[in-house]
Amino acid sequence: MDLNRATILGRLTQDPELKNLPSGQSVCTFSVATNRTWTDNQGQKQEQAEFHNIVMWGKLAEVAAQYLKKGGKVYLEGRLQTRSWDGDDGKKRYRTEIVANNMIMLSGPSNTNTAGGDYSSDNSAPSETAEEEIKVEDIPF
Repeated sequence: MDLNRATILGRLTQDPELKNLPSGQSVCTFSVATNRTWTDNQGQKQEQAEFHNIVMWGKLAEVAAQYLKKGGKVYLEGRLQTRSWDGDDGKKRYRTEIVANNMIMLSGPSNTNTAGGDYSSDNSAPSETAEEEIKVEDIPF
């Protein structure tokens, strides 16, 4: 049995770019940065950023393009995919991407720390919408 699964939680490094293919299918691309912090052998704090190329399809792509913004925090699940093409110079080019099929927006509409919605590419309705914010005063207990 094989498993190809990627799970990341990070911040968008750019606004999502939405395109519609001639077939009518929507595709959204953007990049997410994840940071790693550790202490080296000399006791110095070290940081390293990793950048991930993200691709989304269909309704999930449309939702991402509408609600995600640069700097916003997002949790993504999907699979790794490497594609290749011939560059203008004739050399073979490669790009590894995460093809996301599940997304939880962790930043609110203005990149605040309010929770966003949970979206999946199965075209089901989101569990929460980004416009609805639960206020502490509204909780009945």
